[in-house]
Amino acid sequence: MTASSPRTNVQLAREGIILAGAGAAIGLQVAHRSVAAGVQQHSNFTADPLGRLRRTLQYIFAVVLPEAQPARGTVIDWVARAHVPVEGVVDGAPYSAADPQTQRWVTATLYWTAEQIRWRIWGERLAADDAEQIYRSYAVLGTALGMPEASWPEDRASFQRYWDQQMSTLQVTAVGRQIMTDLFAAHSVPTWLRAAMPLARFLTAGLLPADIRCQLGWDWDGAKSIREDRLWRILRYAYPRLPTGIRYAPARIVVAGLPAVSRD
Repeated sequence: MTASSPRTNVQLAREGIILAGAGAAIGLQVAHRSVAAGVQQHSNFTADPLGRLRRTLQYIFAVVLPEAQPARGTVIDWVARAHVPVEGVVDGAPYSAADPQTQRWVTATLYWTAEQIRWRIWGERLAADDAEQIYRSYAVLGTALGMPEASWPEDRASFQRYWDQQMSTLQVTAVGRQIMTDLFAAHSVPTWLRAAMPLARFLTAGLLPADIRCQLGWDWDGAKSIREDRLWRILRYAYPRLPTGIRYAPARIVVAGLPAVSRD
């Protein structure tokens, strides 16, 4: 018997397979000019990708998972302080990590990629109420940092319209392409992880919308589509059959490293 599809944001957040969408989320984020500029000018992202991933997961889990709630205030404060200096000018327009539209886009990429993974692994169409519950709960990833609740599209239909509009305006710049190149070059990560980067890049390329993949200059053809489909078929069969102790291990490890007491 296989595990049923997660029906809440908490259940979905615990699933380690969601990390397979991390590269696609980053690719979509840096296709936004302001995000790409902020990463280039104010982040050590490519020098310490594992550290950046760990901090991102600490934030997500502290905000979402009940067992991480004692650390929620502390982690939110960490992230908020880290975002204070992230501002500047790109193409003559100011940008800031505190901009609600930027926060909305980053949150949207996390929701969209998680849904792509959920569908590929479980392939189950959720009841409307469950799907809406997961969707609405993603707003907290932005609102915890100050994004107004009204900025998050009110339902999935509104989100789809927002997503389509954003996709029509995204443009991967040379900065965004370099960030993604450096990410998968993985010069500063352990050798064992660097060996996994070709597979991670392949999964990322398959998840990304075709236009973004094309703007990145990543080749994709019918043979790669067939290989990707076969890979997801294997994962769809194997992953849900794993014990939850294995599936939830990344979340458990990250939560164990959080501060024990919130200092609100």
